[in-house]
Amino acid sequence: MIVGVPMETYPGERRVAMVPSVVPLLLKAGCEVLVQKGAGIAAGYEDEAYISRGAKLAASREEVFATADIIIQVLCHGANDKNGTADLPLIRRGQVLIGFLRPLGSPRTVREVAETGATAFAVELMPRITRSQSMDALSAMATVCGYKAVLTAADLLPRFFPMLTTAAGTITPARVLVLGAGVAGLQAIATSRRLGAVVSAYDVRPAVKEQIISVGGRFIELPLETGQSEDARGYAQAQGESFYRRQREVLTKVVAESDVVITTAVVPGQKAPVLVTGEMVSSMARGSVIIDLAAERGGNCELTRPNETVVDRGVTIVGTFNFATTVPYHASQMYARNLATFIPHLLKEGKLVLDLEDEITRETLITRDGDIVNPRARETTAPN
Repeated sequence: MIVGVPMETYPGERRVAMVPSVVPLLLKAGCEVLVQKGAGIAAGYEDEAYISRGAKLAASREEVFATADIIIQVLCHGANDKNGTADLPLIRRGQVLIGFLRPLGSPRTVREVAETGATAFAVELMPRITRSQSMDALSAMATVCGYKAVLTAADLLPRFFPMLTTAAGTITPARVLVLGAGVAGLQAIATSRRLGAVVSAYDVRPAVKEQIISVGGRFIELPLETGQSEDARGYAQAQGESFYRRQREVLTKVVAESDVVITTAVVPGQKAPVLVTGEMVSSMARGSVIIDLAAERGGNCELTRPNETVVDRGVTIVGTFNFATTVPYHASQMYARNLATFIPHLLKEGKLVLDLEDEITRETLITRDGDIVNPRARETTAPN
């Protein structure tokens, strides 16, 4: 099987789906690796490094698609809503496509991918089970986002993060609030603590209390009945509007006391819940910062503007979509390792074998032979 690595085409995307150090893992699995010339340069990986590790170079994107049996991308059509359409004529029937596809948020593009006849896998639907941890690209990228969100906040905040004892007096530490304690949230807590901030965190799932404490945060317990807060896949489940209204009421005081608020609460396939209202923002001190990592899903802050940074009554609200691409070297490395574990999982004796009894294969497979075969994606694309 030839694994093809085209250059990413989403504006500003600097990651690449495969890095030189991981190429030998695919070669060991019996694959060949074909990389578009210059595909890794923006992430810090030169063409010569790929060649030295056993990969071959293709002169053009068209050559990659025409030659490869498996196409791996960071942002496939669907996740790439700017230039992804240009790849559709290049995809061959039966060709394997692996990457972020946004299958639960973009019904039209899922149908378009299906119409190419591609066997497409969406890495963001990787089940959260022990066997798939090394393949979990969504968690890997969330780690990057949680880390970079804190650095961005520290850069924008007109205060120090750590407590400092100086000749000019003692500087009190910044107060950081993290809403949502998934992978991104936990990384944000840990990074904020490393920078010396006092960190509090809240999640609708009471079970994450120990995880928050283990990375240095203080768990905020709210007197709310969460009901079924987590689904079978380990993701947070949507709650009723009355729950979110009460949650906002009790969070108001905590938000007002915070210098930085980092929000990470998303429910797969649904609009992000509003956790921070405009009124809550107005209660924050001038110079405070909100980093909304749910901006692409509508935002956890009522005042978030998609992919923009705005200032409202002195509070800076960051709605950047793609924090992971701002750390392209290691984000690419982590993603490549995820794929280098996932691809051999799909192969047997050098050939693609779709074992639909296997949860990893079944949950990530989106399209095959012209049809949308994933039940969750099919439900999303069904006409109303």
